[in-house]
This record gives sequence, structure tokens and C-alpha cells, in this order.
Amino acid sequence: MSTTQRVKDRFGRPVTNLRVSLTQGCNQSCLYCHREGQWEPADGEISGEEVVDLIEVAKTRGVEKVKFTGGEPLVRQDLERIIEAVSPGLRDVSLTTNGTMLADRARGLRAAGLDRVNVSLDSLDEDVYSAVTGGSVDDAVAGIQAAVEAGLYPVKVNVVALRGVNDDGDFEDMIEFARATDVILQLIELLDTGEAYFERYHHDLSGVEAGLERRAEKVVRREMHNRAKYFVDGAEVEVVRPVHNPEFCRSCTRLRVTSDGRFKPCLMRDDNLVEVGEDVGASFVEAVKRREPYYC
Repeated sequence: MSTTQRVKDRFGRPVTNLRVSLTQGCNQSCLYCHREGQWEPADGEISGEEVVDLIEVAKTRGVEKVKFTGGEPLVRQDLERIIEAVSPGLRDVSLTTNGTMLADRARGLRAAGLDRVNVSLDSLDEDVYSAVTGGSVDDAVAGIQAAVEAGLYPVKVNVVALRGVNDDGDFEDMIEFARATDVILQLIELLDTGEAYFERYHHDLSGVEAGLERRAEKVVRREMHNRAKYFVDGAEVEVVRPVHNPEFCRSCTRLRVTSDGRFKPCLMRDDNLVEVGEDVGASFVEAVKRREPYYC
């Protein structure tokens, strides 16, 4: 499909990226989980066939990239079949996961057509990791290593900064881990979704970012989200600060799908969702029309 045929919102932003939540189920209980903006319990769960049909229609409207999320998408046993069905014709198919169930499935996911993964790993310390997620850090690290070996490149490791939980020492350990395992490290500032935990755990990363800039051998700025990549001690580190970042919203090309199969124009809002009717294409277009920058 040519660029001129892509669906754009009234701010001129095309939708080329679909983020599909496959489930609200998860084997962990991360204290900061925002459930992909699904504040209320899901009304059922989207079927594999519905996912495939929806993505096929989205392709005809200009979508080139799909990211599967949850909950934890690896609790879906049909994940490989879904990826195999939708990957032809897409420029990028990715997955965000806690990684604890990835070790046994990384090669199969790659064979099915998955290109890359983002894995959450908020600390390498077992006690800290367990306190944040309820899971085992060894399982997550094994999943990351399996993803690297399977060629799911680039593997990005996501660290959510939590004041009083992980700190600069944890970040230094993660930089060394990124260098040693050849992954990209993303330090992520906690998103304010109105939950009570934000006041307690929000860690302003401006000081961390300034320190990285001083140490970096090279800095590359990503214009789309107005954020920089720092190359430090042989590791690649990104600092993700979406809060009150107008460029993050102004450059957004993403449309979301909830785990119960509705189009969600913005992570931060739940008052403009679009039910997917019999005409999926029309529902897609309506959802795009409802998109507007949250921070501006």
C-alpha cells in the first residue's frame, strides 16, 4: 500500500503500528503494571482467528508493524500460530514479555516469524526482582539469553525506574549486563496513569540521563520520540521518558487493540474505544479518527 493511502488522524498522523494485547492473564504481578490501559476487567478474550482477521484488515489500511503484548502474551499457547499467520507482509513483528517463559519458546517464535522482543527486567538482584514482579530473575535472564541465541534481534531489556526499589547501582549492573549479553537497555520512567503507586515510586530520570550523556562515547537522538541513545562502556542505553513529552505524542503512529478485541486510540484514555463491528475496516478508520495527542 502506498503512503498516500494510509489512514491519518485529524492531526495528520498516519497509523503504521498496531499494539495488540492478547490477554490480561499473567504469571507475574508487577507492582506498576498498567494492563495496557485496560483499567476494568476484560470482557472475554480475543480469539486467535479474530486477531488474524483484524491484523489482515489493518495491513490494508497501512499498518506495517505489530507488537503483541498482554498481560503476558506467552500464556497464549496459540501465539506461534498467530505470528505465523500475520507475519507475511509486515515489516516488523515484535513481542513484549517478562521473559520467564521465553527460554523454551524463543526458537519456535523466531521460526514463526517473530522479529524481536522487549523483555522486562527491573533488577538483577533476586530479592528486588521478586519484590517487584513475584517471579524469578533466573527465569527472566534465561529467556533473554535464549532470545539472543535465537536471533530475535535486537533484544531490548526494559527497566522501569522505581524510587526506593531499584536505583543507580541497579542501573550500573544493567549497563554491564547489556554490554555482556549484546542487548539494548531501556531505562523507563514510570508512567503516571493515575494509580496511587506513582507518587510513591516515580523516579525522575533527568539526573541519570545527564550522567549518561557525560559518560557516553556517542549519542544518537531519535527524533520520533525525542529521546537519545547513549553508547556507554560498550553498551547501548536508551532513556524513555514519555511523561509530559509532547514529541512522544506528536509523533505517535500507534493504535492499540484491547485483549477483549476493541480498538483503543490512546493508552491514557478509555473514553474513546471503538467496538469492532462486522466491518472491521470501518471500525479501524473510526478509531483513527478518534486519535489525538494526550500531551501537547
